[in-house]
Amino acid sequence: MNFIKKILHDFKSRDHKPQLGGLEILKYIGPGLLVTVGFIDPGNWASNIAAGSSYGYTLLWMVTLSTIMLIILQHNVAHLGIASGLCLSEAASLYTPKWISKPILTTAMFASISTSLAEILGGAIALNMLFKIPISLGAIMVFVFVIIMLFTNSYKRIEKWIIAFVSIIGISFIYELTLVDINWTDAAIGWVKPQIPDGSMIIVMSVLGAVVMPHNLFLHSEIIQSRKWNLENDQIIKKQLDYELFDTLLSMIVGWAINSAMILLAAAVFFKHGTIVDELQQAKHILTPLLGDNASNIFAVALLFAGIASTITSGMAGGSIFAGIFNEPYDIKDIHSKIGVAISLVIALIIIFLIGNPFKGLIISQMVLSIQLPFTIFLQVYLTSSKKVMGKYANEKATTAILLLIGGIVTYLNIRLLISLF
Repeated sequence: MNFIKKILHDFKSRDHKPQLGGLEILKYIGPGLLVTVGFIDPGNWASNIAAGSSYGYTLLWMVTLSTIMLIILQHNVAHLGIASGLCLSEAASLYTPKWISKPILTTAMFASISTSLAEILGGAIALNMLFKIPISLGAIMVFVFVIIMLFTNSYKRIEKWIIAFVSIIGISFIYELTLVDINWTDAAIGWVKPQIPDGSMIIVMSVLGAVVMPHNLFLHSEIIQSRKWNLENDQIIKKQLDYELFDTLLSMIVGWAINSAMILLAAAVFFKHGTIVDELQQAKHILTPLLGDNASNIFAVALLFAGIASTITSGMAGGSIFAGIFNEPYDIKDIHSKIGVAISLVIALIIIFLIGNPFKGLIISQMVLSIQLPFTIFLQVYLTSSKKVMGKYANEKATTAILLLIGGIVTYLNIRLLISLF
């Protein structure tokens, strides 16, 4: 309530800069949506459809838990960007020993590659569903389009594209949900009751890795600090921290709704009819007789937009991580940022040509993200809790405790995953 009152107070107040009246909050919307598109990507589609088709509404709780953790983590890492003027990768290079920062940032680059793999592959699968284009050719088409977007557009122009893509994806799933019969009682239970059915650990971890993604933590801190907000006075910094929370909450809730809709749709259409989906192309063929041509085509179009948009953000994240190793911010005109983008996208494209089962590749790519996640979380906690890095905006003890708890939960789930594999 105090946060809401402050927002309303700030709308009425004109004794601060910048003065944009009631529309001031719109200036701060954008970074969160760029992060949101990262966790409604094709990897999420594969994980969520696998969860819903195999276990019905049972694993909805994982989307809820992951989103809560995501809100806390993304809000915290955005504070790093605003207060320090550094992205997570830059801060790690400056304030941690190389024997710590280099291995973590290297594994973060692998996570970015894994993410890009899922994004490009998802876009290629969508092109195959819509136009029968071979997966390999579709992957090349997505790759070329994204490279052009990244190397010719500014943050602001890309943000507008992403907002448009997210809107199309959200509307698509809202439309899909109007066509199926959802058991809302079972769904409500699934959202809040933790359950791990036998044999579900890989899918549980893929859902976690698909929502709380390491590259998004690096990306959010980069986008926030690139606006140079930290160069203003303390009053402006505090205002920006408050509005950033609004942006993060709004964006993450949108992501939670879309991810939930994926599982709901899969549960109502596939699980209800005893069909386990093992490839995204299969989803279209099953949707057509049940829901009609419009539903299946909208599914494919939304997947295409998700693949393109999330490939853009994963490429940006790769550039940010790599540039940070050299104590530089992301700048697509700079050689290190270009190399980081290329490493993330080119290696992902090469791996796609070696994958025999695209759907399984999507699931495994998201599981890889969950394995890297604890390293990024504990690095972030160290940096945002340091007064040397954050000054007076360093984490309070309670915040640090919550972040460590999240890191502990993710680590525990990873241990459960490893046990289940052996």
